[in-house]
Amino acid sequence: MKNAELSQRRLNAIPRGVSVQCDCFAQKAENATLWDVEGNEIIDFAAGIAVLNTGHRHPAIVSAIEQQLKAFTHTAYQIVPYESYVALAERINALAPINGAAKTAFFTTGAEAVENAVKIARAYTRRPGIIAFGGGFHGRTFMTMALTGKVAPYKSGFGPFPGSIFHARYPNKLHGVSVDDALASLEQIFKADIAPDQVAAMIIEPVQGEGGFNIAPVAFMQALRTLCDEHGILLIADEVQTGFARTGKLFAMEHYSIAHHALEHGNVKADLITMAKSLAGGMPLSGVVGRAEIMDAPAPGGLGGTYAGNPLAVAAAHAVLNVIEQERLCERASQLGHHLVKILEQARLQCPAIAEIRALGSMVAVEFNDPQTGKPSSEFTRQIQTRARREGLLLLSCGTHGNVIRFLYPLTIPEAQFHQALEILSRILAK
Repeated sequence: MKNAELSQRRLNAIPRGVSVQCDCFAQKAENATLWDVEGNEIIDFAAGIAVLNTGHRHPAIVSAIEQQLKAFTHTAYQIVPYESYVALAERINALAPINGAAKTAFFTTGAEAVENAVKIARAYTRRPGIIAFGGGFHGRTFMTMALTGKVAPYKSGFGPFPGSIFHARYPNKLHGVSVDDALASLEQIFKADIAPDQVAAMIIEPVQGEGGFNIAPVAFMQALRTLCDEHGILLIADEVQTGFARTGKLFAMEHYSIAHHALEHGNVKADLITMAKSLAGGMPLSGVVGRAEIMDAPAPGGLGGTYAGNPLAVAAAHAVLNVIEQERLCERASQLGHHLVKILEQARLQCPAIAEIRALGSMVAVEFNDPQTGKPSSEFTRQIQTRARREGLLLLSCGTHGNVIRFLYPLTIPEAQFHQALEILSRILAK
C-alpha cells in the first residue's frame, strides 16, 4: 500500500476539519522511531503531541496492557469499580505538588480534564467566572475552546462560546509583555469585566504548549497565587502537556514549589492540576488532582464518564510511573534538553532567523523571525519542518504566530538516535 493512495482515501472519507500534517501513514513504531507503510524510517520528535514521553510501545507498558486485557477491558468505574483506579489515584495524590491532602478523579481526554476542573472550581466556590490567558490552549470542546487564547484554527466559525470566561495577558518578553503588563491586564478584568469575588478560578499552563513553550516567570506565578489567595480564587495548573517528566520534574509546578530548582526560589502550588497526554503512554487517560476539600465539592454523580479511568489505560499509567522512576526520566529530560539547547545556541550563530530559544528540561522550543523585518516568520518555520521531514526527522510547530518549532522527542530515545536527529537539525539550520 502506498502513502499517496491512502492520502486520497483519507480525503474522500474524512472531513477537511481533521487536518493532517504528514503525507505518510504509520505502519509500526518503537521507542522514538516510526515506519510508514512504504517502509520509510522517521525519527519521531513529535511523540503524538507530547503523549509518548516513555516512547512508542515501551515493553513495560505493553506488558501491563496485555495483563489487564486478560482480566477485563471495561466495567465503567462508576458501576463496578476496580482497585487499579484507586491505587493510581493514591499514587498521583502522593506525587502531585498540592498543599495538604489530595484527591484525584480520572477521565479520558485533556479537554475533559479541564472541563471537570472548571466544574469542580465552580462547585467549590459557587462562583461563575474563569480567567484564562492569551496564547493558552486547553482543548476543543466548547468550554475549553472558550478558555483557549487563540482563534485560528481552534475557534473559527464555532461560536458562540460559554460566558463568564475572560482572558488576561501571558508574560512574553520577546513580544513585549512584561510580568507587570500581564498583572495589569488582570486588574483591568477585575475593573471592567467581572469582580474578583465572582471569579471561581484562574487556569494557566506553567509552560504554554500550543502557545509556543512560553515559560511562566516565577514572579508571575507568585503574584497569581497571592491574587488568588486574596480574593478566594482557585488556581488551576493545566499540565496536560507539561506533565510526567517533560520539564525535568514529574509536574512542571514542582519548579515553582521547591527550592534549588531550574528557575529560582518559589513557593507556589496550584489548587487543582489537570493531566493527560503522557500519563498513560499512548492510552486515552486524563485526570484532575487537587486539594481534597475542593475535589469533594461536586455531589455524588456530578463527576464521571462512561470510559473515565478505563482499566487498560489505568494499567498503562501505573507502568508509565514505574518507567519514569526506574529509568530516571526526569533527570534524563534535563540532560537531553540541556544538550539540545547547546546545539541550538551554536546554530544561532549561523541562523539569524532564530529569535529566541526557550527550555525547561526537555520542553524546548526555538522561535523564528524574519531577519529582514524582525517579524514572526511562519514560512521559515514551515521550511525547517519540510526539510527536516525530507531527512527523516518529524518536527512540530506551535506559537500564536505559527513561528515556533517545539521538540517533543520521547525521553527514552537512544543516545545515538538523539545525536543523529541533532545533526540533521544543525545541518538544516546552518543552511
